[in-house]
Parts: sequence; C-alpha cells; structure tokens
Amino acid sequence: MRSLHTFGLALLCPLLSLFLAGCGGDSSGGNSSPSSSQLTVTSPAAGTGTVTSTPVGINCPATCSASFPNNTRVTLTATPASNYFFSGWSGSCSGTGACSITLAASATVGAAFKPGFGLTVSLTGAGTGTVTSSPSGINCPTTCSAGFAQNTQVTLSESPGSNYVFAGWSGACTGSSSCSVTLSSSESVTATFGATLQGLNHIVNFLQENRSLDHYFGAMRQYWSKNSIADQPFDGLPQFNPTSGTILPLYAAPPTNPGCDPALSTATNCVASTSYTSNQVTSFHMASVCNEEQSPFWNEAHVDWDLNDPTGVNPPAFNGFVQASANDARQVSPPLNDVNGLRAMGYFDGDDLNYYYFMASNFATSDRWFSPVMSRTQLNRMYLLAATSAGHAYPLAPPYSALSNTTIFQELQNAGISWKIYVNPDGTNCSATDSSCLIGFSYINMFDYEQTILASPTLLQNIVPITQFTTDVQNGTLPQVALIEPASVAGLDEHPNNVDTSAPTNIQEGANYAAGLINAFMVSPNWSDSAMIFTYDEDGGYYDHVSPQPATPPDSPSSPTYVPIDLQPGDICDGSGQLGTGTCNFAHTGYRIPLIVISPFAKKNYVSHTVYDYTAALALIEKRFGVPALTNRDAAQADMSIDFFDFVNAPWATPPSPPTQIMSGQCTLAVPTL
Repeated sequence: MRSLHTFGLALLCPLLSLFLAGCGGDSSGGNSSPSSSQLTVTSPAAGTGTVTSTPVGINCPATCSASFPNNTRVTLTATPASNYFFSGWSGSCSGTGACSITLAASATVGAAFKPGFGLTVSLTGAGTGTVTSSPSGINCPTTCSAGFAQNTQVTLSESPGSNYVFAGWSGACTGSSSCSVTLSSSESVTATFGATLQGLNHIVNFLQENRSLDHYFGAMRQYWSKNSIADQPFDGLPQFNPTSGTILPLYAAPPTNPGCDPALSTATNCVASTSYTSNQVTSFHMASVCNEEQSPFWNEAHVDWDLNDPTGVNPPAFNGFVQASANDARQVSPPLNDVNGLRAMGYFDGDDLNYYYFMASNFATSDRWFSPVMSRTQLNRMYLLAATSAGHAYPLAPPYSALSNTTIFQELQNAGISWKIYVNPDGTNCSATDSSCLIGFSYINMFDYEQTILASPTLLQNIVPITQFTTDVQNGTLPQVALIEPASVAGLDEHPNNVDTSAPTNIQEGANYAAGLINAFMVSPNWSDSAMIFTYDEDGGYYDHVSPQPATPPDSPSSPTYVPIDLQPGDICDGSGQLGTGTCNFAHTGYRIPLIVISPFAKKNYVSHTVYDYTAALALIEKRFGVPALTNRDAAQADMSIDFFDFVNAPWATPPSPPTQIMSGQCTLAVPTL
C-alpha cells in the first residue's frame, strides 16, 4: 500500500506537471512556446550593400540572422554600396521605405541592391498630392524611392490633390517648374504641396467689447522682452519700446492728455486744455481689472480726435480722451467716481491679460486693425453684419426702423453656405432652446432679416445657445460661417460696466470666458480647416495714439447715407457746411482695436502693418465662399488671406498650449491711482 504522500502526488502531478519538475513532468517545457524568434535577412550579393538592425544584432552580409525576444519591434535599414541603389524589400517587408517587424515568430526578409543610383521623393506642406516619375518607378506617396541606371534622366511630375496647390521643389530640383534629374549619384527631392483659401472651410467671427489697442496690447514689446520672444516692429505704447537697437520705433515718453481745468467744480463739465501744463494725465497701468464705462459715441470719438478740431479738418492731436471720459462721468446721475476721466489713459499688460498676450504673440495680430466707424457698439456691429450703418451715427430709434440692407447671413443663405449665430442666454431669461428669444440678444435684430429668420423655422435653427458652439467644435460640426455674440447680459463681454456696482464687469473673467471657447476650438476636429477672427467691436473711448484712417465709404458721395442722417442739433459735424468734410462722414475708420487671427494657417508671431477695418473679415468670407461684397467698404479691404495666413505650411497644424488666464486681479470702481 502506497503512503498518503505518494497517493497525493499521484493525484496532483497530472495537474501540476507543467509547473512542478518534482512530479516527473518535463521541466524544459516540451509544450511551451519559445521566448524569442529568429529574424533572417537573405544575404545580398557581395559588395552591393548592407542591412543593419535596430536593436543591434543583424549586420548583413557579415551577420544575417539574429534572435530577438518575442514582441520586439525590429527596424531594418538598407544601405547601398557605391554605385548601387536599394531596389526594395521582399518576404516579410515590401517597398523601399523602412522595414519594421514586430516579431511574434521567426521571419525572413530579402533586400535587393542593383547597379545604378536611387532617387527618393519626400512630400511636405499642408496640402496633399502625388509625384510620379518617367521612367516609371516612383509613384509617391505609395512608392517614394526607386533605383535607376547610372546617368538616367528622371523627370518627376507633380499632381496636387483637390483644393491644394503645388508650392515647389527643393533638394535636387528647385522652383516650381518641371523637375528633371540626371543620376550620377543617389539624389533626393522634396515636393511641397500647400493648401489654399479653399481649404479654409470654417470661419468664426468672435468680437468682445470696447477696448482699444494701446489700452489692451500697448505693452506687447515689453511682454516679448520678458518672455524671450524675438522683438519686431509693433506700434504700441511708446514707453514699452526698447531704448536702443535697430528695431523701430524706439522708446519715447509715455503719452499724456490734458486733464480738466482744476479751477472748475466737478459739478460742471470738464474743460481740458493743453495750457494746463500742471494737470496732464499720463498713460498709466490700471490697478483694477474692473472699470467704470465711458462713451465711445459719435461726439466723444470726435473729441478724442482733437479737442480743438473735432471735425477732423486737420491731423489729429489725440488730446480729448480725458475730457470725453470726464464729461461722461459727470453727466450721468449720480455721477461716476472718476469724474476727471483718468481711466481713459489706463492700460493693461501681459501680467493682467496673460492669455491674450500669449495668443497674440504666437498667432497673427496687427497694429493697424481698426473698428469701421467713429462711434459706439451698435454702429460698428452694423458694419460687421452688413458693411454699413446705412447713414446712422446713433443706434436705431424712432423714426428709424430696422435696416433693410443685405446682411452677410442673407448672402450665405442664398448661396447654400451653412451659418450659425451663437448667443449666451445667461441672464437673458431666454430658454437655451428658444431661438425666437435668443435672436433678440443678437445684433441681427437691427436688420429686417431678423423678421425673415423668425418667420422661418428652418432659418431659426441657426440661432443657437453658446453651449452649442462647444458641442459643434467637439463633434466637428461647425457651420461654414459662425458669429459668437458677446455675453453682455452675463457680464462676460469685457465691456466697462458700472450699472451693477456690486458685480462690475471684470476683464479677466471675460478673457477667461473667451479662452474657454477658443481652447475648445483649437482642440476640435474642425481645427485643421478653420479660422477664428478674434477682435473687439470698438475702442470704448480708451486712449490710442494712432489716428483713425481714411476708408472707402459704404455708399457713393451722391447717396444721402454718405453722411450721417441722424445727428442731433448741437452734435459735432451738425454745423453748416461741415457734413462731408474731415471726419464728418463715413470715409474714416474708427480707432484701433486688438486682433488675434487663430488658425492652423495663421502665421507664427506675425504682426501685420497693413490698414484694415474689420469688414475685412467679411471680405475674407466673401472671397472664400464666392459671395459678392455687401458695400464699397468691404469690397475695398486688403486681402487677409494673403497677409495673415500661410496656407502652404500650416504653421499651427498642432496648436500651442496657452496658459490659464490669471484671475487674481483687483476689482474696484474706485478712482484710478496714477
């Protein structure tokens, strides 16, 4: 009788024979898989070339077989000898490119070398295309290398893909004409295929509120210096320019504006004069990210131009910003805190608006980007939608009604181009699903086209809540043209606001809101073929040292809307013989405003110095989608697609990673401290 121990082993050993050598099983693993595999290269003819491996192990013809642990990825490299070319792999690899094998079993690869020379084609650029050869052999991107006999003349022919262009050869050929190479050695050629404006399938206009360029981006060159970004010309506030160097302009003293006559009571209107030399207000850094508002209206915008020449007959002095701001504070009831208009000369910098400064420094911006008209929000946004205010210098009020002018969205609809207007419903009492309510918070309500939209359930579907923008970019379903309306009721539009002194508008909150939408756009499936034009609707009455520019008026001089039709008695330009002269018409832009062009095709760290107003964004849409100009104003704009974009290389195919907007700024409506 066997012992209990022996009996137990008899039962267990059949189960454990694979694991316990003591059971009498084959500990060598007779049924187990090997832990490595053999890779063999068929030895090329002596003197024709070599094949090596990564990881090391094969150096054929000396060592043509090696063992590698299973699941190792082995890459073979073929190097032809002098006067030979590599003609291709066989066995477990094919073609003439790199041979990479993840070994799960033994494998064999052949490498063929032939007398003659190789020609290799590389494709680059934002576009797509093919390159073929005569004699045949190359059909890239499928087969991008081939060998030819010595002294063979090989002609390469390019064929760009749909909506792409051939941008030129480099390497053994240059230029953009035909490429012929006579092979006396192995050669390589690069073919660049670029996108075109037709590859831009989505254009988004996003405008915040009431900030001038000097006020927001005036410290740009300081930001570049602090962040080791290469300096270049940028016409911001002169005190931030370097004191020496070859890049102009150089340092100049901070600008000033004459302050109110200190002999006058704050209960009376501010009267400013350059004679008050002891009462100058100097450009200063804003301590608070919340500001009392001021007026950028028609009269005040002309006072800003020149205290003594508001009709603009002579070149501007830019000396009326403080007076206009002070009177705006004094004329409301109760008066604002800043009754001396100091806030008009304040600016922010890259420590306040770190997100915007980063984006403007990485993408494309401008120091000659203007609002369309020297007046307030409503008039400028009329130009955004229809390239005209139809003669209005004031917001619409009786006896005037909605404008009958054609809007960009009408043109797009008629051309079969998809569009949407995104509205933030927060604080509006609109349900996010009630488009008929949301449209009342879109500036399209200044046009007759609003009624057309309201009467059409199909068109009304284009008026959507701002949450739909995030959904659309995440799903890759952006329309071809989009407009993001400002979140004014929610207090996120960056408009100076003293209506609710318990919760004034905070520019950092507005910038953070904008950053959320922009960041979602940059990481979306639509990124690769989209552009966002991010800017501001007008300057908000904040100091800027560059003059509004002459501009093509929307209408001809014979039209009644060539000049303002709704000025009030006593308004600037209302005097006898003034209309049509100087700035008393629509033949000037408004003041400069910030701009960031955000797109994979946007030029890197680029500053445009070409004069535009933002009807140029309309011209960009019109050119891309083949719809006519709305008025003479947008028709006359310079071409943004040539200036701000690089469609050949797509510099930002992979977007940058911007910083989180700083949110720690002090928020107070107290009188600014100089």
